[in-house]
Amino acid sequence: EGRVEVYHDGKWGTICDDQWDDRDAEVVCRQLGLSGTPKALSWAHYGQGSGPILLDEVQCSGNELSLDQCKKSDWGQQNCDHIEDAGVSCDPFTGTAVQLCQSDAVEGAVRLAGGRSPGEGRVEVYYNGDWGTVCDDGWTDLGAQVVCRQL
Repeated sequence: EGRVEVYHDGKWGTICDDQWDDRDAEVVCRQLGLSGTPKALSWAHYGQGSGPILLDEVQCSGNELSLDQCKKSDWGQQNCDHIEDAGVSCDPFTGTAVQLCQSDAVEGAVRLAGGRSPGEGRVEVYYNGDWGTVCDDGWTDLGAQVVCRQL
């Protein structure tokens, strides 16, 4: 969760909250690889940014893979101040998050195996009645953060 910032033309900037809603938040969460219940937050809920306000009037349908695919103003065209910086919460503990109960695992549950402590190990997922591993192709800190939140 936090203030949404985008990188364009060599600089980071914020997004104005005009038209900002949960469908936009859904796209941000998807773009970041985060699951849970997307929630749009307005009026610099996570604090005011600095630098340019790069986007305004963002209007996603909710199905896009990235903000760049959404209807929006041209880059840098805005009528806002940083008090209107947009934020997002991708809370993994609400909505679609799955909680693991070791004795009664459900589809999509995750666990860590083979580690020296309960907080580390090989990531395993429960699917179709069996536990399996996760391939590390494309694995990043974002994926690890999602697993840690899910656990």
